[in-house]
Amino acid sequence: MMMVWTRRCLCAVLALAAAAIAGSPAGAQPPAAPRILVMPFDAGREPRAYWLGEASAVLLAEDLKDLGVDAISRDERLRAFARLQVPSVAALTHGTVIRIGQLVGASSVIVGSVALNGDAIVVRARSIRLDTGRLHAEVEERARPEELFALYQRIARRMAPAGRARPAGPATDPPLAAFENYIKGLLAETPAAQAAFLEKAIDLFPPYDAARMALWRTHTDAGQAERALAVATELIHRESGNLEAQFAAAYSEIQLKKHDDAFRRLRALAADNPTAEIFNNLGVVQLRRGSTPETGKATYWFNRAATTDRSDADYFFNLGYAYWLEEDGPAAIYWLREALRRTPADADAHLVIAIALRAAGSVAEADRELELARRLSARYEREVKPGAGAIRAPRGLARLKGTLDARGERIDTALVASAQREQRELAGFHLDRGRRLFEAERDGEAVAELRRALYLSPYQPEAHLLLGRIYLRSGRTREAIDALKISLWSAEGVEAHVALAEAYLQAHDTEGARHEIARALDMDPESEAARLVRERLPAHQ
Repeated sequence: MMMVWTRRCLCAVLALAAAAIAGSPAGAQPPAAPRILVMPFDAGREPRAYWLGEASAVLLAEDLKDLGVDAISRDERLRAFARLQVPSVAALTHGTVIRIGQLVGASSVIVGSVALNGDAIVVRARSIRLDTGRLHAEVEERARPEELFALYQRIARRMAPAGRARPAGPATDPPLAAFENYIKGLLAETPAAQAAFLEKAIDLFPPYDAARMALWRTHTDAGQAERALAVATELIHRESGNLEAQFAAAYSEIQLKKHDDAFRRLRALAADNPTAEIFNNLGVVQLRRGSTPETGKATYWFNRAATTDRSDADYFFNLGYAYWLEEDGPAAIYWLREALRRTPADADAHLVIAIALRAAGSVAEADRELELARRLSARYEREVKPGAGAIRAPRGLARLKGTLDARGERIDTALVASAQREQRELAGFHLDRGRRLFEAERDGEAVAELRRALYLSPYQPEAHLLLGRIYLRSGRTREAIDALKISLWSAEGVEAHVALAEAYLQAHDTEGARHEIARALDMDPESEAARLVRERLPAHQ
């Protein structure tokens, strides 16, 4: 089936382009606010005190936020540690803690210890500044157990930047026993134990909404969507305007395939809260239940998500995937490439773009993307064999967002940026070796190095340019044209246009060559290489 670029895709491109221009750093940007990562404190080996290590991190982060400090929440911390495959414990070296803090975008990290000393709790804390590695002076406080909340408020005031004052307001701290059960629920290793502790915390303190949200996550992670929905519904009845609870309820409804209910709930939320996560989940609902122009197609909602948050690759993947399911190949390829610009190691994106490229006739490029998908995913390595015939995109690949916490997305962004920085450095090493081997005409070794660079950075324009030139001088004309087209798509340049013109000449495509040389001379009228190729072109008939 011939697939065409649709008007709605063009509108989506223009909308995102305009948003990118509006958000570009044309002028000086205000410096990012300092962020603080509070690590779980060392609670020693006292069995009664094990929960106080995590409690220290939770309380101190919350108290710092009350003082206006941008402290990384527990959810953000766990998300980061899971992505980094680091245990969220206190027994880490200062070097490891500094590295973790840098990866999550923190400016300083707070570490400490907590101990039971007779009838008192003794807390010691100190801050590590990440840009210098400097340890600040230790802060020590002690109090009776029933004064636990006041103790951490004092520590927060001593460790917060100067000039901050705690906002006045009614005390909302839960009873100590309820808080202890809440923390133990967060730390428990099995869903049953987590639920038991959290339900006890709620029994002891019925207004404990944080415990209810934790219980919702427990049931959700355990695949108990009915129970999760019941918890979210109860929280909504307690506080109908609770956005987080409404979003959680919609998530559970999607899991239960109550798509009409989820759509109505999310649509109502989007009216007053136009967030990327809500738009994204509306798109997932539309993919799963089917859509109409009146309710908005999945591509419409995914485009709104991608326009709202241009940093999250999931929205671009969902947009490209949805276009493929709508049989709009060019649009699918465009948006999947945008997803891969942000997360080059996304196996699903490589697989779907390979399928779309093969349907469009770009077989060589499709095979390269398919090989990347196989390398990046054990599932695809088993299920997708090299040289296989027609491959269908798996159903159910669209990514659903389970939280409205934009701060968590910032953690993901910081982690992805760090990983991409390391990938770029390694890709640059292989690219440099490939460049030198190309210049030495050791083409076989150069191709191996350039492919390693492209495995780490699939849209590196110079790597594709060098590959194209190697293929060109070895007579592999079709592969040269494919590589040079990708180079130009990644970053337009005079050298790539000239090389592509030479490839078209080699393929006896005079008009293609003429077009490329015209574009090269438009970009650089003084290009000697472009003029030399133009002289080889036959005159117009």
